[in-house]
Amino acid sequence: MDRVILIISTLDTKGPETLFLRDCVRNKGGNPLLLDLGMSADSPEADVSSGDVAKAAGANIEEIRASRERKKITRQMINGAVNMAKDLLQEGRLAGVIGLGGSTGSLMATDVMRALPFGVPKLMVSSTAALPGLATRYIGTGDLAILHTVIEISGLSRPMKNLLDRAAGAIVGMSAAEPLTVESAREKGKPLVAMSMFGPTERCAQHVREKLEKQGFHVIGFSAAGVCDRAMEEMIRTRFFDAVVDLAPGGAGEEILGGMRAAGPERLTWAAKLGIPQVVAPGGVNLTSPRKSHYKPEHHQRRKFDLDELRTFLRVSDEEMEQVAGVFAEKLSSAAGPIVFLFPTKGWSSVDPPSGHMFDEAQDRLFLEVLRAKAAPNVEIREVEANLEDDAFGDAVCEACLRVFPKPE
Repeated sequence: MDRVILIISTLDTKGPETLFLRDCVRNKGGNPLLLDLGMSADSPEADVSSGDVAKAAGANIEEIRASRERKKITRQMINGAVNMAKDLLQEGRLAGVIGLGGSTGSLMATDVMRALPFGVPKLMVSSTAALPGLATRYIGTGDLAILHTVIEISGLSRPMKNLLDRAAGAIVGMSAAEPLTVESAREKGKPLVAMSMFGPTERCAQHVREKLEKQGFHVIGFSAAGVCDRAMEEMIRTRFFDAVVDLAPGGAGEEILGGMRAAGPERLTWAAKLGIPQVVAPGGVNLTSPRKSHYKPEHHQRRKFDLDELRTFLRVSDEEMEQVAGVFAEKLSSAAGPIVFLFPTKGWSSVDPPSGHMFDEAQDRLFLEVLRAKAAPNVEIREVEANLEDDAFGDAVCEACLRVFPKPE
């Protein structure tokens, strides 16, 4: 069965440019399949018409064209395209996806791309990629690339032809790679482990990764700054991983405190729901990072640590610590599989060693007291006399992993 490169565009507004891109893909050895998201008119050049897309969403293209509810009909077209792309993937036919558009076209095409799993090649050719806020909206937690055209996608000038030819080369090249699936991501006999980490826990993360890999595990790290750790949860939900080392789950606390590392309401939930073994540590949980423009007067009085010119950590308050501990107790208690929580008594990252001004043993222990009082008996809680970044703590993490994780072959 021939594998295809799905081209997503609106032929009513980007017709000539899309057809040129299609021809470039074909000339470079790709097998293009052109899907039309245009809502104003049919195009005989489309392999998948806008009517077909609407039908795949359970809608009617004529009703969509007659409607003035733009938000509703746009969502219907996106849903139809998602359903068709997923069908191609399920059939083993989807080699890659490329989109072409301005603001609306980019929003629609990238919504379709993000609905596809990690490993499917995705490229968005957009004239609005650099507008404030849009690039992050386009990418979200998806593994997609963006080519910023700089010039408007309007007319086939030599610069535009060159851009589209480069874009075709990129998606054809990416699509030539071996398809990645949950199964193919694993090396035979090596359990796949997700590990959250961020700068102040990096030494521990490296120590744990190296020791686990020597024992036959394959460890994949995620930067816990609010986006990649959110993506980690999504990948855990698809059973991409066999086990989880959550060294930096601070995004779960930041979600309720309104910090910049907020990682969504599902942070710290999917491994528990699916019974995937977890070893959890509180890396960075005693820190919060509200936007400086949102500082309350009392924020200016708190102990702070400047990680760099853009990021400043504040110690949480006692009230916030109790609140976050309650959320952790609830989420960890729902675990259907083995779960170990390791508590470092001498600080939770490189930001708060015992010798530093950010260290607060009494407040850290407040978290432990709440966790012990509210967590279910299935949550194993252990104290480790070390800072989280000390080798002794990393060794304790590895010991817990080897005890509860599936054994390598």
